[in-house]
Amino acid sequence: MNLTIFDQFLSPQILGLPLMTLAIIMPTTMWPTQNNRWLNNRLLTLQLWVVNMTTKQLMLPLNKPGHKWSITLMSLMILLLTINLLGLLPYTFTPTTQLSMNMALAVPLWLATVLTGLRNQPTKSLGHLLPEGTPTPLIPTLIVIETISLLIRPLALGVRLTANLTAGHLLIQLISTATITLMPTAPMVSALTLTILMLLTLLELAVALIQAYVFVLLLSLYLQENV
Repeated sequence: MNLTIFDQFLSPQILGLPLMTLAIIMPTTMWPTQNNRWLNNRLLTLQLWVVNMTTKQLMLPLNKPGHKWSITLMSLMILLLTINLLGLLPYTFTPTTQLSMNMALAVPLWLATVLTGLRNQPTKSLGHLLPEGTPTPLIPTLIVIETISLLIRPLALGVRLTANLTAGHLLIQLISTATITLMPTAPMVSALTLTILMLLTLLELAVALIQAYVFVLLLSLYLQENV
C-alpha cells in the first residue's frame, strides 16, 4: 500500500531511460510566444500583462543593480509555476517533488546572490555575519550562528518547495483512494470525501501558485541584501 502511494514520486522511465529532463522541458514549450504580427491576441496580451505586473512586484524591494536579475527570476517562476500546475493533472509527474531538482535550483542561485554581494560590497555582506553592537564575548558564537543561518538558506528553499508539494499530492492520493474504496459500501461517506477532495484540489492549486512565488520572492530578498 505504501509503495503504491509513493510510486507517484518516482522518476518515470521508459526502457530504463529517465524522463526527468523531458518532464522539465515540455511544460516550457506550452507557453504562447510572440509572433511577427503588429497586434497580439488576447491570450498573449493577458500573459504579458501578468508577467509585467509580477515582475514589478518582485523588483520593488530591489535597487537598480538588482533589476538585472528580473529575467532570471521571472523565468524561474514561470518554470516552477508551469511544472507545479501540470503536475496536478492525472498520469503526470511533478519534477518539483524531487528534492534533488529543487536543491539544484536553490543552491546555485543562492550562491550567485552571495558571490554578487561579496564582489560588489564585501564589507556590508560580511557585516551581516555580526550584528552591530554585539558584546565582545558573544562575537565568536554569533558569527557561527549567522554563518549557519546563511548556509541553511538554500536547504530551506528546496525543502519548503518539496515538502509542500509532496504533502499535497499525498493527501490527494489518500483521499481519492478512500473515496473509491467507500463508494460501494458507504455512498454518503464517499460523497463527503469527494467534496473534501474537490476542496483539497483547489487548495493544492493555490499551493502550486504560492510556492512558486515564495521560492522566487525569497531569492529576491536574498538578492536585496547583496546589491
